Amino acid sequence: MNSLFDSIRKLGFRRGPERILGGIAGGLAEVTGINVWLMRLLVLISFALPVLGVGAYAVAWALTPWQDGSIPLQRLFGGQIER
Repeated sequence: MNSLFDSIRKLGFRRGPERILGGIAGGLAEVTGINVWLMRLLVLISFALPVLGVGAYAVAWALTPWQDGSIPLQRLFGGQIER
């Protein structure tokens, strides 16, 4: 299971430092180069999709590393970051 989380970390995607809730929109804005407020608006609009918007955000929140590299789902399973 740790190899999955290590693979996620190697992608280089992190929660944005300018976060309001989970930091997903901030991280997406940083990767794509889109203005952070525009990305937040796009994420908010995606919530209008029946299950996809909120479901995708929940999955992204559970699997996206924090700035320190820790992943919420890995913490839930009791995994530690190997440094």
